[in-house]
Order: sequence, then C-alpha cells, then structure tokens
Amino acid sequence: MADSLFFPLAAKASDDHSSLVFRNCPFAPRLLPPKSFSLQLHGSKNKLNVLALSQYSFLSLHQRVAPICSLDSDVPHPLHKESVNFKSKKSNEEWDSLTAKFSGAANIPFLLLQLPQIILNARNLLAGNKTALFAVPWLGMFTGLLGNLSLLSYFAKKKEKEAIVVQTLGVVSIYVVITQLAMAEAMPLPHFVATSVVVGAGLILNFLNYYGKLSATIWQFWEDFITVGGLSVLPQIMWSTFVPYIPNSILPGATAFVLALAAVTMAHMGKLSEKGVKFVGAISGWTATLLFMWMPVSQMWTNFLNPDNIKGLSAFSMLLAMIGNGLMIPRALFIRDFMWFTGSTWATLFYGYGNIVCLYFFNNISREFFFAATIGLISWIGMALWRDTVVYGYDTPIRSLKELVFGP
Repeated sequence: MADSLFFPLAAKASDDHSSLVFRNCPFAPRLLPPKSFSLQLHGSKNKLNVLALSQYSFLSLHQRVAPICSLDSDVPHPLHKESVNFKSKKSNEEWDSLTAKFSGAANIPFLLLQLPQIILNARNLLAGNKTALFAVPWLGMFTGLLGNLSLLSYFAKKKEKEAIVVQTLGVVSIYVVITQLAMAEAMPLPHFVATSVVVGAGLILNFLNYYGKLSATIWQFWEDFITVGGLSVLPQIMWSTFVPYIPNSILPGATAFVLALAAVTMAHMGKLSEKGVKFVGAISGWTATLLFMWMPVSQMWTNFLNPDNIKGLSAFSMLLAMIGNGLMIPRALFIRDFMWFTGSTWATLFYGYGNIVCLYFFNNISREFFFAATIGLISWIGMALWRDTVVYGYDTPIRSLKELVFGP
C-alpha cells in the first residue's frame, strides 16, 4: 500500500502475541521513551546506549493503533510513515484495555439475542411440532452464517481477540439453529451437509491461522472462497428484498459470482494493479459488513409495506442489538478500522435504534423506554468520540473521524 510499509523483523520472539516486538507490527518511535542509559561492556572501552525498557518490556497485543486508510482496513498491523503520538501513554493503555473489554462484552447481548430462538426451536422439536420451524428461513440464517465466517476471517487476520470471540459465537449459535432446522426437515439435507463442511473448515482454518499454524496457500484459498461466496450472495439478497415489486431472478447473484471469480483469478495471474489486488483482498470483509448493513434496510422496508408486522418485533431484542453493536464502536474507532466502525455504527443506529424508533411511532413501546434508549445511545457515542479525542491528544473529534476515513 502507498502509505504503509511492512518489514520482517530480524528478532523473533517465541510468542507473537505477547512479545516485545510483533512481526509486521513495529511500534512508532514516539511510543518509546526518550531516556536511555549507558552500559559498559565487559572488556571494552565502548559504551552501548540502551533504551530504558523497564516500563515498556511488554507491549499489549492491542497496541496496533496507527491510523489506516479505509481501503486498508483488512491489512493486519499496518506501519505508517507518520507514527502516532499519544498525549499520554497511560491513558492510551487504559482506553486500549477498556475498548477491548467493551468489544468482548458484546458477546452477552448477542448471545441473549439468539438463545430465545434456540430454546423455542428445541421445545417445538421435543413436542413433535416440526412445522413451527418452517417459519425460520434457512436461507436467511445461512446468509448470516456466511457473514459471520467472513468477519471471523477478517478479525483473525487482524488478531482482534475479542472480536474473534464475538464472531465465533455468532457462527456457532447460527449453526445450532440451522441444525435444528435440518432436524425438522425445514432445510434440505444436502444443503445442511455442505453448510456443516463450510462451518467446520472455516472455524479450523481461522484458528490455525490465528495461531500461525496455517500455510499461506491454504489461507489464500479460504479467502478466495469467502470472497466469491460473499460477493455472490450480497446482490442476490438485496435484489430479493424488493420481490415481488421487481421480477424474481437469480441474475444478480449469478452475475456477481462470475465477476468475483474473474477478479480473484486476475489477481492471482497478476493482471491487476496494486490497488486492484488490494481492493479484491478487501472484498470479503466489506461484503460481510454490507450483508449485515442490509438487514435493517430489509427490516424497515418490511415495516413500510406491512406496518402491522411491526407488532411482531421485540423491543428488548432491538435494544440488545443496539447495545451489542454499540459496544464495539469505541474499539473500531480507537484502532481506526473504518470497515468495523461503519458496520457497527450502521447496525447500532439503523437496526437497533431504527427499529426502536419505528416501535415508538407505532405506539408499541412507552415514551420512557424510547427516551431512555435515545439518551443512552447519544451519551455512549458522545463518550466514545470524546475519549478517543483525549487519548490521541486532539482538539476535536472531527480529526479522529477524518483519520478513520482517510488515514493520517
């Protein structure tokens, strides 16, 4: 990429996740203390200047916060020519730790979102009421599963441990629902077997890659697979939202499949420019993000066409969706991950809060519930922007947002 460099470091520690220096993640000079001391070498008149590393012996895995351009969101551990100069190292470490914990805490609302459906399906299966499970669309669940797998690969590549746990939980919980649908014969058996193979392979490959136990060739094949799959599904889902107002057709998905396959093939043959290769590499993460971003659009379109259906929405579920996605906003902003920030913010505002607004205007929730959710959301986003501005030592949050989109 134009604004960043990658260097294979000569010194390699035994553990990439807790070592002083990470491969492909050199720290900025201004993050190190200016003080040094002189060490007299035995049998020599020369002195060796050694940095005082007593307070800087181990850098956190999460200290990889050099701002990155939006197109480079999927590149792990970028090093930019302009290093980050934090106002206070202590405040940086504290906010770094807190944002990671916030991201990890998102598991709780997301788990609570899926559990009621799993329990309900289990009760219907035990009662022999298989017909009830036909109300759950397996194609929609499969789409969500593919999105979770793509984002799992994205965060595994970036070594974002807490986000990896969130996406893994998403994959496992959706797969449990899909298994229940297959048991009720609401999902064709061949499709379930193929899905099981993809899920098993995806989980194994991602965790092997996270721990550095996977060859680059196999990982590249997996990335190509989710790139083609994600890009094929996205336009088809978008098209299907507006059926029957537009003709029912598989043309969008088929066209996208051919284009994605051609792009991946050209990238491997060296027929694309450097920016083109970078763009193809970023497709899988962005298509997964756009899949999740399309969910509120589809839901609001349904609400518009059938206002009575909004009574079937659970206000508590929408609140959980808002909280779960909102908890990840500070982390995405702090590490300047434009793709993650875009997806989390969109889902928070338009899926969680957007549906709460719809419920309020149709008098399905109380005024107190609505205003509490509104004040809580504004306060949370305001706090995230303010705290990020303080940690980076900026005068305005606009600069943080500018760096998030355009880089330093």
